[in-house]
Amino acid sequence: MTSSLQEDLSSTKYPVNISLDELSVGPGDISKSETSINQNINSSTVELAASPHSAGHPISNFETVIHLIKGNIGTGIFALPSAFLNAGLWFSLVALPLIAAICIHCMHLLTSIAEELLKQNGEFSPTYATVAQSACLIGAPQFRKYANLMKNMINTFTIITQFGFCCVYIVFIGDNMREFIIHVSGVDWDPRIYMVIATLPLIFLNWIRDLRWLTPFSFLGNFLLAFTIVVVLVYVFQDLPPITDYSVFGSWKGLPLFFGTALFTYEGISLVLPIHKDMKTPQYFTGFCGLMNVGMIFITIGYVSIAFLGYWRYGDDIKPSIILNLPQDSVIAQCTKLMMVLSICTTYAMQFFVPLPFIMPTLLKLVPCLGNGIAAENVIRTLLVLFISALAIAIPRLDLFISLVGSVGCSALGLIIPPMLHLMVYWETIHKAVLVKDFLIITFGIVGTVTGTYSSLEAIITAFS
Repeated sequence: MTSSLQEDLSSTKYPVNISLDELSVGPGDISKSETSINQNINSSTVELAASPHSAGHPISNFETVIHLIKGNIGTGIFALPSAFLNAGLWFSLVALPLIAAICIHCMHLLTSIAEELLKQNGEFSPTYATVAQSACLIGAPQFRKYANLMKNMINTFTIITQFGFCCVYIVFIGDNMREFIIHVSGVDWDPRIYMVIATLPLIFLNWIRDLRWLTPFSFLGNFLLAFTIVVVLVYVFQDLPPITDYSVFGSWKGLPLFFGTALFTYEGISLVLPIHKDMKTPQYFTGFCGLMNVGMIFITIGYVSIAFLGYWRYGDDIKPSIILNLPQDSVIAQCTKLMMVLSICTTYAMQFFVPLPFIMPTLLKLVPCLGNGIAAENVIRTLLVLFISALAIAIPRLDLFISLVGSVGCSALGLIIPPMLHLMVYWETIHKAVLVKDFLIITFGIVGTVTGTYSSLEAIITAFS
């Protein structure tokens, strides 16, 4: 993003308002993420609108954990068994919780920075980009000039991540529709045909300007995802092969792909700030036995269970999504695929919506002939949906797309930037051990990003060359 984006935001009105209660955030939704968006024209930033919870209706501890769980668990969970194929069963069993621990720690870093801003400024910001900008401004003087750059960088990675999620959903829809149609009619079409067909309803779906209309479908999507996870667990426990047949480690070449997929599933860091702000007892959110740890540990147990049991059950036959491994002759299994397609459509709309306040003003200025009305916005939305579908059709490999998105966008937001901000805020007083720890996390994130992106692109080129 460039400085022109700020100018565009300050001069163009683009009202957006979503309430946490009015929109049930589905699994993997909203940057797996921010539940209420409102543009602050005067400061040229995109802010979360005040939730009803902050106006006398705070969320309970139980609701906090539920929001964390349903905001983090998404379609990535079904790709984790194929990630175990890349890194090996036993190595992955150790590596996935380790990556989870690092990601959770980075969530704590971001929350601690927001709490420090609260102490100094008297206000708790629930927006990742705003926290990053403010962190630079209150930190060591040498970092203050990077405030706008940091905010724009986070917005850029958010755009990449959100549209990347949408690409993954298109591929997911194509693969599952192909399996379902084969079961029903025996017709075996290329998945890309179903991706093209799905694009048309998605265009009209994304013309919706008020996502409150999608609230009932979001609740349905949550139920369908939970039902699908139960169905998968039922099938993976059937006819488990001898576990001694599996190697400890997969391959060095597959390790970066494992990293990207793992990061894709844990890109829920933007969710922690608005949840923390809306809590009735925010003092219980952080800490060793805090609610964030409770929720994320529960999520990690679910991830590890699906990934370990799924790869153990299907071995080298595991597909990019374990849903595709469900029995072809099972009516329940095939109906599950169709239900997930319907769930993904509403999830797509919410993921697509998140970057619009960042980019719509700029895009409208790039094509002034369209004007600034609703029709012009719908044209831009249509073109964006077509662009996303074109990317998905060009790379119709679910596992590789997930790894690429995880390596490029999710690693930056979830691993690299939080310790960077922590260093900026506490640079002059930080302990050497903490300094080394932060630099190690940043290094780990950068190495994972570079190797994961390279390996994903290489695998994509090899697959379609």
